[in-house]
Amino acid sequence: MRLSRRRLNRTLLRRQHLLELADLDPAAMVTHLLGLQAQEPLPPYLSLHARLTSFDPYDVSRGLEDGSWVRLGSLRGTLHLHPVADARALRPWLQPALEKQMAGRVPASHEKVAAVVDEALADGPVEHRRLGELLASRLPGTPAELAVVARTIVPLVQLPPRGAWKGSGGIVWELLERRAGGPVDVDGWPVEEVVRRYLRAFGPATASDLAAWSTVTRLRPVLLAMDDLVRHEDEEGKVLFDIADGVVEDEDVPAPVRLLGTYDNLWLSHAARDRVTEAGTRGNWMGANGGVACTVFVDGWLAGLWRIEDDRARVVQLFRDLTPVEQDDLDDELARVDALLAR
Repeated sequence: MRLSRRRLNRTLLRRQHLLELADLDPAAMVTHLLGLQAQEPLPPYLSLHARLTSFDPYDVSRGLEDGSWVRLGSLRGTLHLHPVADARALRPWLQPALEKQMAGRVPASHEKVAAVVDEALADGPVEHRRLGELLASRLPGTPAELAVVARTIVPLVQLPPRGAWKGSGGIVWELLERRAGGPVDVDGWPVEEVVRRYLRAFGPATASDLAAWSTVTRLRPVLLAMDDLVRHEDEEGKVLFDIADGVVEDEDVPAPVRLLGTYDNLWLSHAARDRVTEAGTRGNWMGANGGVACTVFVDGWLAGLWRIEDDRARVVQLFRDLTPVEQDDLDDELARVDALLAR
C-alpha cells in the first residue's frame, strides 16, 4: 500500500494516542510508547497529559519514589522515563549502542569505568558532582564529562525528588539493579520484540527510523527476516515495515490541538521529522543547544511554540494564522494545561 505523507501523519498520531485521549493508566501508556523523553523534568508529564483522559501527575511521582518508575539514560543516550520492568529489559538491548557513543570520550576501558562506578556507589546513591570527583581521582578526565560517561556505560537512575512533579533537587545517581531490587535482564527483549513494539507505537517505519529512535544500527536485515511484518511504501516509493495488525489511519480524520513539551516521542523517533513538521518549521524550534520552547501541534503538524510564564501556558509564537475553530481548540488546550500546572 502506498501511503501519503498526510496518511502517515494521521497514522502516527493514532498510534501515539494523540487523536483521542486514551483511558489508560500512565504505566500502560508509557509501556506502549517504550518510554518518554525526560531530559527535562516537565515533558513526560505533558506527554501523558496530552494522551490520557485522566492523569494525576503525582501518580508518576509516587512511582519514582517507590521505585516502580525510573529515569535513566536509554534511547539515544538521553534520559527517559520508564516503568522499571521495561527499563530492565530495554537497557541491555541498547547497551552496545550506548557504549559506542562513548568511544574516545575517556582514555580508559569501559570495564575500568564500570569498576570505579561500582566502587563509588558501593555504599549507596551518590550525587552527580561527587561521582564525577570520585571518577576523576581514579581516571583521566574532567569530573562532569566522566559522570556522563559513567551513567552511559553503567545503568544508573536519577533519584527523586529530581524528576518528580514540581520536585526540585540536585542529581543523585543509583544503580538500576539496586533500585529495581534485582539484576538487570542480561538478555533483554529479543530484537524482534523491540521491533514489533516500536512499529506498534511509531510505524510504519524504515530501518533508518528505528536507528534514529534507538541509535541501534544494522537493523534492516532483522526487518527483512521477520516474515510476520507487512510492507507499505511512502510517496517516494520507500519501503515501510509494519506489524500485520497495525491500523493505517484515514488521512481525513481530524487531529486536535495538542501542547507537548520541548521534547516528545512524537517527533524524535524517525529519521526525518516530516511526518509532523512542514519544511522550515523545525528551525523555529531548534536552538544552539536544543529545543528553545515547548511545542504546539495544530491539525497534526508543528505549528508554534509555548512556554510556562507565571505558572500558566503562554503561546510565544505561531508559524501560521489559525482558523477560528483552531484558535478555539488552542484556547481549550491551553486551559487544560493550565489546570495541570495548577495541581
